Amino acid sequence: MSLRLSIFDIQGLVFGIVATSLGVVFLKAAGLVTGQTAGIALLLSYVMPLEFGPLFFAIGVPFLILGFLKRGADFAFRTTLVVVGISVLSQYLGQVVLFERLDTWVAALLGGMCSGMGLIAIFRHNASAGGMTIVGIILEQKTGFKAGWFQLAVDACVFAAAAFVLSGEQLLYSLLGALITNFAIVWNFDVAQSQTGRPGYGRAQPKG
Repeated sequence: MSLRLSIFDIQGLVFGIVATSLGVVFLKAAGLVTGQTAGIALLLSYVMPLEFGPLFFAIGVPFLILGFLKRGADFAFRTTLVVVGISVLSQYLGQVVLFERLDTWVAALLGGMCSGMGLIAIFRHNASAGGMTIVGIILEQKTGFKAGWFQLAVDACVFAAAAFVLSGEQLLYSLLGALITNFAIVWNFDVAQSQTGRPGYGRAQPKG
């Protein structure tokens, strides 16, 4: 069993962790949710006396086991680093990044963009943010069905539950942020890019 983590992978995963964590900060500050494990953790943090970080980690543990079984030790190791990183850093950034004013639509826009950029970086370096994103990547590898489209389907279930907790405005802007995140993944990530971080990996290159 070989666990390899190059400087190239480290910088990509660090960028992904920071960007995704910042996305969580924007959403949390405006009382919004997103999809997948992060959305479930955010939603639960609004109705339970627990913070996002511990909830995000606890929900992600079963999927880390799935990642180990289906994608191998290297993927599971990297994903564990990502899940722990987001759990810890999102808590810290929430304490030091404070907003005197943050319009809800701005939080949705920036939260969705930061999350999308972060997840793309994480995916490209053979990792996941845990939760259903692991299932999405496995599904795309097996069937070709885009991970982003799968995440949209899962998000629909998360938002159905959020309708009982959030206001109509919060729900609408949460949906906007989630759409931005998922379309960013659909348009800018292909599973062939995983394990390298480089576009076009695994595809035949045109001859000059």
